[in-house]
Amino acid sequence: MKKRMITTDILEDDKRTEASLRPQSLDQYIGQEKIKENLKIYIQAAKERNDALDHVLLYGPPGLGKTTLAGIIANEMGVNLKITSGPAIEKPGEMAAILNNLQEGDLLFVDEIHRLNRQVEEVLYPAMEDFSIDIVIGKGAAARSIRLNLPKFTLVGATTRAGMLTAPLRDRFGVIHHLEFYNVEELVTIVERSAEVLGVEIDQEGAYELARRSRGTPRLANRLLKRVRDFAQIKYNGKITKEAAIYALDLLEVDQYGLDMTDRQILSTMIEKFGGKPVGLDTLAAAIGEDSGTIEEVYEPYLIKNGFLNRTPRGRMVTELAYRHLGFDFMIQDS
Repeated sequence: MKKRMITTDILEDDKRTEASLRPQSLDQYIGQEKIKENLKIYIQAAKERNDALDHVLLYGPPGLGKTTLAGIIANEMGVNLKITSGPAIEKPGEMAAILNNLQEGDLLFVDEIHRLNRQVEEVLYPAMEDFSIDIVIGKGAAARSIRLNLPKFTLVGATTRAGMLTAPLRDRFGVIHHLEFYNVEELVTIVERSAEVLGVEIDQEGAYELARRSRGTPRLANRLLKRVRDFAQIKYNGKITKEAAIYALDLLEVDQYGLDMTDRQILSTMIEKFGGKPVGLDTLAAAIGEDSGTIEEVYEPYLIKNGFLNRTPRGRMVTELAYRHLGFDFMIQDS
């Protein structure tokens, strides 16, 4: 898979700066207003009862702030944050050890929780419900089970694919929130705050240009900010203006809708090679030299969400918006 500037996966460069750009409290956190309102009430109520917060599930597309929210919840509750991920825990004993090392009130954040294997997941059931785990000692006829009590803790799970969670695990979360894509105004605020943290001079129009090309995702907005900062430093005396942002983003091949070269290649191939008629996924993948799974999971969701592409029973079809955006004359096709 080609490396993309606008992928929502965490890149090495993101790891170096994401921590410094992350807000530390709900008041600093921009967007997701309904979630913030509810969390403030849940957190305040738990603190007044001197109790652990109920288990929280956060789901939604990557790059929208699930990890950031987990850190904020821990800060607001005044507890320690322990971080792991579903793929990192391979055996039930590893999960049992993590749970047994928690202190009273700790927050355990499990990223990609949908990727826990079934045996590991089953260790969580009594831990989430009764704050206890069952340990089997010995083997064969001499084996016996003992129950270990755990301190009260909060599990915060994050997933991009809520549909892959098993019902028994999902039902054990008391608080479930879906993170939405951000609007341009919210992203402008995020870009301006990040620029201030990074010590970058930026004006309102420059921030707007960055925001509208960030695909509704704070992670992308921050990544593009750092790259545009480089161009502004060399070409525009260090200030990100609208002109500087357009110059840099055009060179990075990120257009005004946030589409990159591969997005546009998919759409233009469907128009030019297939006349805008329905195209099968495997045929499209062969035509552009990309893996069909990558097209379906990485490229398609944004193109469909923003009205450039439709799925039909006979295959994928480009829309009138795609024709106009790429400068082709639109003709109604038989579907």
